[in-house]
Amino acid sequence: MPSPRLFATHIPYTSLPESVLTSGCRIVYVCRNPKDVFVSMWHFMFKLREKNLPPLSLEEVFDLFYKGIFPYGPLWDHVLAYQKASLECPRRVLFLRYEDMKMEPLVHVKRLAEFLGQPFSLEEENEGVVQEILKLCSFESLSNLEVNKSGTYRDDIKNNVFFREGKVGDFSNHLTAQMIEILDQMTNEKFGGVF
Repeated sequence: MPSPRLFATHIPYTSLPESVLTSGCRIVYVCRNPKDVFVSMWHFMFKLREKNLPPLSLEEVFDLFYKGIFPYGPLWDHVLAYQKASLECPRRVLFLRYEDMKMEPLVHVKRLAEFLGQPFSLEEENEGVVQEILKLCSFESLSNLEVNKSGTYRDDIKNNVFFREGKVGDFSNHLTAQMIEILDQMTNEKFGGVF
């Protein structure tokens, strides 16, 4: 594909090919509160499971998640590797938090544009270009695109499985107080209060 290209992945930083690490390409990493990551993953796994298999309970998946048994390795290692890379190479790796982006979307879309070398001009800002991009890229807009409502990712997987709610703090509707305490303790231990 001709440049510029965009590639999305869940690959851990430590597993990125050498060609990516030495290419000078820019990497944008979006992390999310581990409690919401867990709930999102649990719902996603339920939608993707083989229909002839019984679903795993929230408690069973929680135990695996807490132990670091996650499709791309322990979440803690995944996040910390990208965070470290962003601190070592801030011009090449941008580390964003989903919660911050939801709280201040205007600030973060401008920050992202600047990081990618395409800052908004004063004229574009005055003409509402940033707000239009925010509207176009909103969860509501993307989840309501026809391709995401009825299209397919693979023969057996509909695109709508990639959209659920996109809300911050939805974990409180699913996790027990004990699960929240366990993940908070692990998060504080691993991230030192980042979340």
